[in-house]
Amino acid sequence: MSSKGTTILVADDQADVRETLRLTLKTAGYQVATAGSPAEVLTVLERQRCSALIMDMNYSRDTTSGTEGLQLLEQVKTQQPGLPVIVITAWSNTDLVVRAMQVGAADFIEKPWDNQRLLNMVSHLVALDEQQRSADSLAAENRILRGSDAAPGFVAQSSLMRELMELVDDIAGADANVLITGENGTGKSELARLIHELSHRNEQRFVHVNIGALPEALFESELFGHVKGAFTDARENRVGRFGLADQGTLFLDEIANIPLQQQNRLLHVLESGEFQLVGSSHTQHSDARVISATNANLDDLMESGDFRRDLYFRLNTVQLELPPLRQRHEDILPLAELFLSRNKEKCRREVLGFDDSAIAALEAYAWPGNVRELMNVVERACLVNHTPQITASSLALEPSATDATHQQGIMSIEEAEKALIVRTLAHFDHNVSQSADSLGISRGALYRRMDEYHIARNGD
Repeated sequence: MSSKGTTILVADDQADVRETLRLTLKTAGYQVATAGSPAEVLTVLERQRCSALIMDMNYSRDTTSGTEGLQLLEQVKTQQPGLPVIVITAWSNTDLVVRAMQVGAADFIEKPWDNQRLLNMVSHLVALDEQQRSADSLAAENRILRGSDAAPGFVAQSSLMRELMELVDDIAGADANVLITGENGTGKSELARLIHELSHRNEQRFVHVNIGALPEALFESELFGHVKGAFTDARENRVGRFGLADQGTLFLDEIANIPLQQQNRLLHVLESGEFQLVGSSHTQHSDARVISATNANLDDLMESGDFRRDLYFRLNTVQLELPPLRQRHEDILPLAELFLSRNKEKCRREVLGFDDSAIAALEAYAWPGNVRELMNVVERACLVNHTPQITASSLALEPSATDATHQQGIMSIEEAEKALIVRTLAHFDHNVSQSADSLGISRGALYRRMDEYHIARNGD
């Protein structure tokens, strides 16, 4: 198995041990992140995806018993149960090794270690981890998307998306109406479908209607249906979207575009479940769960009188806000890899992944078009790329001044500095000296910032 692009986290309170392990693993082709304390381990794991953890069992607070290491191991296995962990210790303590394995360690090695044995151990565990990730991904896609190749799907490795998915799990099984907000391209319609698939209504219809695309004259006919002869072009009876979604889920996309004069009619249906077909006096009933979505600021629309507050509260039993992709940094590469896997057949060539320049470009870009833009960029790159791995030039990402301003406007100072360093390193093909000169800092200062932001030293 190729180790390129695989990150191993090394945790030890001794800097020389961390450096020795880093060089050993780097020589074998792995990317390496390091941590000097249990707190740093948890921080790194929260910020980036690692394929394995090699951790010392004794830290500065307690150098012999391994208690601190066991506590850290328990926290790691709680935070990331599937992460393979190799424990290392300078003390021959069979009892400690047994306790570590009981907590969840995959293997152990004693100091001083044999490099080849350690590398064999890492290679084996990483291979198993990748196989499990692939199996889990396939199972999730089959369960959530039911074989659909069109929907982007959901990747939730970032803390923001993990929190959102926890809320989705909590509310999916209920019948409460849901309002999804977020910028264009963040995946609001896919989130609505996911909620439907996770609900008890998943055997019934999921009916998607784009409110913004409905002509105002046909609004009531589309939502509620009509009887033959109700108006000039009503040549036959028509079932509306509420009727189609009975017992299932009705997704009202771009809900902010609903005409003001029609909002009262929709409010009545949401309150009572009752409606009438256009041209009929017969009352019908729909038990449809309503999920709506918008990228507009409904508070502003309510303030201006263009959106009814009572309708807003009826739609908004639960509100889910999808974060923009620029705030989901940990999800960018996994999403890109997901889209690449779906486009390989269309490209009619074997593409193994993204090279370092492409990864740097993906992570430095502001993504004003969010997940939809990423999906389109990867599809195009797959078609035009002619090397085993997709390169930055195939991605053709050239952030405009507007994008950069927009990105920096929502970043913290630390995030903006990290993005600048990543972009500069990519520009100089990870030549640290040239990058440091361009940034106006010393090589040592750049290395310190790279370690602080967990940026791989690919050019060492």
